[in-house]
Amino acid sequence: MSLLALGINHKTASVELREKASIGAEQMSRALTELNDHYRSHSVIVSTCNRTEFYIHSNDESPEPIIHWLAEFQHVDESQLRQALYIYQDSEVIRHLIRVSAGLDSMILGEPQILGQVKQAYAEAREVGVIGPILERCFQRGFAAAKQIRTETEIGENAVSVAFAAVSLAKRIFADLSESKVLLVGAGETIELVAKHLLDQGVHQITVANRTVARAEALAHQFGGRAITLNELPDYLHEADIVIGSTASPLPIIGKGLVEEAMRKRRHHPVFMVDIAVPRDIEAQVGDLRDVYLYTVDDLQGIIEQNLAHRREAADQAENIIDQQVAEFMAWMRSLETVESIREYRQNSFKVRDGEVDKALDLLAHGHEPEEVIKELAFKLTNKLIHAPTQALNKAGREGHLEQLEVIRETIGVTK
Repeated sequence: MSLLALGINHKTASVELREKASIGAEQMSRALTELNDHYRSHSVIVSTCNRTEFYIHSNDESPEPIIHWLAEFQHVDESQLRQALYIYQDSEVIRHLIRVSAGLDSMILGEPQILGQVKQAYAEAREVGVIGPILERCFQRGFAAAKQIRTETEIGENAVSVAFAAVSLAKRIFADLSESKVLLVGAGETIELVAKHLLDQGVHQITVANRTVARAEALAHQFGGRAITLNELPDYLHEADIVIGSTASPLPIIGKGLVEEAMRKRRHHPVFMVDIAVPRDIEAQVGDLRDVYLYTVDDLQGIIEQNLAHRREAADQAENIIDQQVAEFMAWMRSLETVESIREYRQNSFKVRDGEVDKALDLLAHGHEPEEVIKELAFKLTNKLIHAPTQALNKAGREGHLEQLEVIRETIGVTK
């Protein structure tokens, strides 16, 4: 049986093609069942916004049936699909799975969400009952390797998104963010990501200020926070230990005078401010104020570039771990073939033994001398058991395969 992986991702396919090929949650069970019923294949399907991949264990070594099935199942142009496909076999399958699970193949190097998505795909295949023992072992090895990479390298230790970098900077100013009061200016996607990262750090006092209060309320409701309008900023700015701005305003929303007034009310207790917006939400002169730590999106980009460099170094370290894990998995795969060979060899030997014993018992039953029967049994049994090794020795010698000859000699215990 063959181990295959094939798919498309953000590196090989456009957003439009990824959307067409994506297999949603409502389709997953039917897709897994069809693959199992039509192609007698064990399978796991990983489908996210950035990739759709099939991990297959099947008697058919060719990926062609799966490619054709996917094109029909998702109504995708097959020629377009083929241009974007990558295909892996055997050892490269487990290597690719580990790299995906560890975030080494992600759009954002080292991002942690993909591991949860791969685990979900594995769980769905198990629930449908189509994963099989080989893929079971393959994915368990992938999860263990991803965990080892996360533990033994710094692949996920450094911020590589603007939202996460902003929160990481805040942690440098405030060792414990759980008691910090946060003011988020804006209610777009970036601010929402910032809020999620803050919640992960234990922050539970969040105020969202937005021009449209309904949008601020919708976002604040997700995090148990408070919503205000931008006009109310003078009344609440002094309460905030952390201020993060990301709006689409063409002019600054928070000026130097507003912050000076807030700092007087705070009695110059330090405040951390991050301006993610372009154009700026916070006047540059605010950074000149005492006890105000102001960072812009350019500052964050510098940090992100440094952290990406650290992640790339960690990725190099991770490849060594992957090499070891792949070698161990393939050794296990080869051992399965050895076990099957040993089983067949023993069964054949027992069959020969039983046949000769039956003949010997028949001779004894007809009055033949026991001593002669035993000698004949030993002679015939020995001849039949050494026949195959003898033939192999002769063939290797005739054809000049000296290394093979030496292996056979060592196997049957013949020493020089």
